[in-house]
Amino acid sequence: MTTFLLIRHGDTDAIGSVMAGWAPGWHLNPRGRQRAEKLAERLAGVAIRAVYASPLERAIETAEAVAKPHGIEPRPDPELGEFHAGEWEGLAIDDLDRQEEWRRFNHFRGGTRAPGGELMIETQARMIRRAQALRQEHEGETIGIVSHGDPLRAVVAFYMGIPIDMLLRFEISPASVSIVELSEWGARVICVNVSFDEAPF
Repeated sequence: MTTFLLIRHGDTDAIGSVMAGWAPGWHLNPRGRQRAEKLAERLAGVAIRAVYASPLERAIETAEAVAKPHGIEPRPDPELGEFHAGEWEGLAIDDLDRQEEWRRFNHFRGGTRAPGGELMIETQARMIRRAQALRQEHEGETIGIVSHGDPLRAVVAFYMGIPIDMLLRFEISPASVSIVELSEWGARVICVNVSFDEAPF
């Protein structure tokens, strides 16, 4: 069995305002750095053997904080990267909300492709494919995966049997951790969206 700590990167100035996608240059803001450090403190006592991360700056910076107490370096992995948003990348969320295709995407993610980008099912497939490979590489170990909100939602949804169109029915907050155990016999979701710096109410 392999235990996965599925970690969303900390806050950036894009969250809630811009579809950042794969655009470079979005770093953790002060709140994001603070929350990543708090998460790292809480995970310092866990025997994490490896930390894999999306290659985008915000994920790498979060992964570095998590990996540091364990004396390891994060391993960038493009398979764990953000949803490819295509022509939506870099657009303001307020502008996207006025586009019919964007609204359709948020109601029917299983069958709506981002223009010039991915279907959410393709994001889910690459994330699950990589998780299954890492399970074999890290049998009996605990590892971290630092990624983004929608890809991590897709992983949790897959292992809980939740349809891809229902991704927005649960939250994956910045600097949160969800825990999934994988074995050759199947998966068990231990917790979802645990944040250590604030209550959800």
